[in-house]
Amino acid sequence: MLIFNTDLDNTMIYSYKHDIGEDKICAEIYQGREISFVTSKTAQLLKEVNDTVLLVPTTTRTLEQYNRIDLGIGTPKLALVCNGGVLLENGIENEDWYNESLRLTENTRDELTLSEKILQNDENRSFEIRNIRGLFVFTKSDEPEKSVENLKNMLDTEKVDVFNNGVKVYVVPKTLSKGKAIDRLRDKLMPELIISAGDSEFDITMLNSSDLPIAPRELADTADLPDNTVVIDKGIFSEKVLECVLKTAKHYSSN
Repeated sequence: MLIFNTDLDNTMIYSYKHDIGEDKICAEIYQGREISFVTSKTAQLLKEVNDTVLLVPTTTRTLEQYNRIDLGIGTPKLALVCNGGVLLENGIENEDWYNESLRLTENTRDELTLSEKILQNDENRSFEIRNIRGLFVFTKSDEPEKSVENLKNMLDTEKVDVFNNGVKVYVVPKTLSKGKAIDRLRDKLMPELIISAGDSEFDITMLNSSDLPIAPRELADTADLPDNTVVIDKGIFSEKVLECVLKTAKHYSSN
């Protein structure tokens, strides 16, 4: 079995703010607006990949946010949402997986609670504070770097990671990472190979835990990734990733 764990935003789908050309298909509607898209070529390649390997969307999005996405391949057999804390099987939440996620993050409860208190008093905060299923904390900031620095100074960074993705600010237990989710999935399914693709800091642990990581040049130049990482320099990242997955799957099927 070959598994392909893929991030979604800026890896498979792109917001309306991102220029991916005119030949595109809507992948997400929110409050009546089309807000995310895939290229037509990506849509076709996704169908081919989905027919060839076990495609597992792996995202920090909440279940509600994930369910807004339509990749054009029906409901994936497996999906990891909430940064890997929640496993969906044919769209249905696996309660045992979630309960194990809560157990794994149990020793960070105090840090998450403290982070919420800190953010309540953060004058740069520009959005409500959300505790996502007891797993991690999220908000937005007008000065995200300052908010992150303040949190790092007051939290136990041996237990939690603090970082921003644009204006979004996150406090996430170190035991709740996409990489940890990959390890758990490997133990559960015992695949021959795990391929992964991602573009942001959230994805670094996933890339490091997979057998064949794929990353854009921008991330590869700033993150400590494995030597065998396939680095994409040019073109639409989603298209190049999917072409790489198909090429790898063909190689394994011929051996």
